[in-house]
Amino acid sequence: MGLVTEILVLPAAPVRGIWWVLDKVVRAAEDEYYDPAPVQEELVQLEQARIEGRIDEEHFTRREEELMHRLEEIRAFQLRSGGGQSGL
Repeated sequence: MGLVTEILVLPAAPVRGIWWVLDKVVRAAEDEYYDPAPVQEELVQLEQARIEGRIDEEHFTRREEELMHRLEEIRAFQLRSGGGQSGL
């Protein structure tokens, strides 16, 4: 870019910076929200609670179904965003 172009686009620099930061925040939030590891860990803990008798079958089945739907949502998001990570 030439000097004149640099001077003309300078006022937009703060706006570009804000958009860049917002993009990074959204990506970080999506990475955390769509991370399958916590859901998988909760499934393991749920199974352990069932085995130990801390929860009944009805609660186990209901919560397991919720967690499996969450994993499906995560997988669909990853496929849509092109980030089909392994481990699901």
